[in-house]
Amino acid sequence: MPGGRSAALRILFLTQTYPRWPGDTAGPFIRELARGLVRAGDRVTVLTPRAAQVRRAWNDDGVHVRSFAYAPPPLEVLGYGRSLAADEHVRPGAALAAPLYLLAAAKAVARHLGRERYDLLHAHWVAPNGLVALWPGVHKKGTLIAAGLHGSDVFLAEKPLARPAIRRALARCCLLTGCSPELVERVQRIGYQGKLARVIPYGVDTGMFRPAAELPREADEEPWRERLNIPGDSTVLLGVGRLATKKGFHVLIDVLPRLLSDFGDLHAIIAGDGDQLARFRAVVNGWGSNHASRVHLPGAVAHDDLPGLYRSADLFVLPAVHDPQGNVDGLPNVILEALASALPVVATTVSGIPLAVESGVQGVLVPEQDRAALREAIAGLLANPEQRRLMGARARARAVSELTWDMVAGRYRQAYFDALAVGGRR
Repeated sequence: MPGGRSAALRILFLTQTYPRWPGDTAGPFIRELARGLVRAGDRVTVLTPRAAQVRRAWNDDGVHVRSFAYAPPPLEVLGYGRSLAADEHVRPGAALAAPLYLLAAAKAVARHLGRERYDLLHAHWVAPNGLVALWPGVHKKGTLIAAGLHGSDVFLAEKPLARPAIRRALARCCLLTGCSPELVERVQRIGYQGKLARVIPYGVDTGMFRPAAELPREADEEPWRERLNIPGDSTVLLGVGRLATKKGFHVLIDVLPRLLSDFGDLHAIIAGDGDQLARFRAVVNGWGSNHASRVHLPGAVAHDDLPGLYRSADLFVLPAVHDPQGNVDGLPNVILEALASALPVVATTVSGIPLAVESGVQGVLVPEQDRAALREAIAGLLANPEQRRLMGARARARAVSELTWDMVAGRYRQAYFDALAVGGRR
């Protein structure tokens, strides 16, 4: 293959979410993938929609980021976690803005493809961004097109009204990437058959997310236990994520009263914002002061504050589920952050989670919605500090040896080169 796999690639990303400021939790995995590709020598340009606090253009550690307008500012309500209500229903405003967004996104992509040569366009979130493949100014430029799957986009792509257009767009794609086998298989059933597909888990910054024992001596961070008035000798269970149904925190809430009764030193932190936060707070406040005082719901936590939060915990829990609409996460980034922080993980056998956690090794996986199994798995680890320590050490080792962003970027590069070879471009 001319140039070989060490040759630099020119890659264009289209995404509807990208970190807007330091510590922003909007799409950090897109940023980290782009930066990993840049470190490998590639040139990456990211197109993202305009929103509050999104600049027109900036250089993000070598990643060229450009934003595009698609409607008067009050109507720009797509992306950055604003499109879905509880990740289950498209918000009315987002549905109305979608045609304007797609038109502007397609034009922005076509402009960039017209100005300079790109080897590949990676449209992250097949719905809506994969649909730009239907725009003549995009697919006639000769650049290969890849569709990236992340979770809620598959749920949207399966909707009866969206399926025909998604199927036509997939016909113009040469590569499908997804962070879980389930997501890839579901999109293949829509109409992507016989072409290149790759399941690639997300990565994690193992320098940012690491256990306290690996911090330099001069490190200075405010302990989260002090911030939340948690006694230093308590055992802390941590869950992190947007409070949407598919994260499964409602299942954890159901089993917490029994665990709090059985383990008098247990405190639980469920960190994140979302549609369920007010309801969770109301439920916990109804338990009585002894239990309620040991459950902490601090709301949204900035990305840069998360490492210290993980270091305050003894185990991590994310009982992810398929929500009533069939929506599911591909591979929650918080799972990887917990592994890198040397926390044993209790989670479910959902979507891409088993790619990162081997049950009995780095943690325990249970069937989704199985409250008895979840309670038993958590109780087993709470009662066995040595097992927690061993699983946490294995978790950290796996993150460092297999799941750094440079390793993940290398897998994406290989997929890109494979697609270019099939397409006869390199």
